Amino acid sequence: MSVAYLNGTFLPLAEARISPMDRGFLFADGIYEVIPVYSGTPFRLDEHLTRLERSLAEIQLPAPLARADWPALIDTLISKNGGGNLSLYLQITRGTAAVRDHAFPPPGTPPTVFAMVSPMSAPAADSPDTTPGVAAITVQDIRWLRCDIKSVSLLPNILMRQQAVGAGAAEAIMLRDGHASEGAASNLFIVQHGTVITPPKDQWILGGITRDLVLELCAEHNVPHQEGPVSEAALRGADEIWITSSTREIVPVVTLDGQPLGDGRPGPVWHRVARLYVDFKRRLCGL
Repeated sequence: MSVAYLNGTFLPLAEARISPMDRGFLFADGIYEVIPVYSGTPFRLDEHLTRLERSLAEIQLPAPLARADWPALIDTLISKNGGGNLSLYLQITRGTAAVRDHAFPPPGTPPTVFAMVSPMSAPAADSPDTTPGVAAITVQDIRWLRCDIKSVSLLPNILMRQQAVGAGAAEAIMLRDGHASEGAASNLFIVQHGTVITPPKDQWILGGITRDLVLELCAEHNVPHQEGPVSEAALRGADEIWITSSTREIVPVVTLDGQPLGDGRPGPVWHRVARLYVDFKRRLCGL
């Protein structure tokens, strides 16, 4: 049985309970992180904790633990679940108040801290020669104006992702004011004439840990790349499209709105960057 962490206690996930007055339950008043774990080693943990702290600061929620205390908690949770390849989910809400009120609860109200793990499937980049790629659709971006906060308020993302599922696609790529921003649960990359392009970090996208690593690897290995706006026309005319996330890593999109990209197979730049990513991961995690 999976072991979870809740407010200072490790316990079976099936036994974890929160109050119905928890502000995460009532208002989606909280933030989260998803950290991939390979052979028991958290991947890019410092970067994930930095983003966690930023999200907490942006919603004015004091950090429940000191930065130095998170690794021990995470390592214990991984160990109690047997290690291996895992997706570690961490959520912090503003806690439980006596009454339902939009205003923040009284100072000193303890936050709710919850963490769990689940098995992680092998990402596409692990098998670049056999990965078929995925289908994506485009949708209008219906989210709020602070998409840079990793908030648990994900209903718009859920609706768009379900629209993709209903269309037989793996992801919905969002359009706003004639430009592509990101996927419902991923960051976006395109390739034009050999150059890797991704939208810049701003309030319209969630800055991804995998996104940043892809840019680092491109810089280190002289792969032409840039951060810049991606117009809808550029998206539809791209030579390659990728989506990235911590658990899916780098996934090639081979059809968009039912139309094939190129020859309908993952492109050569994706193959190169996917291999760079896997090599980096194996070195970092001792695989």
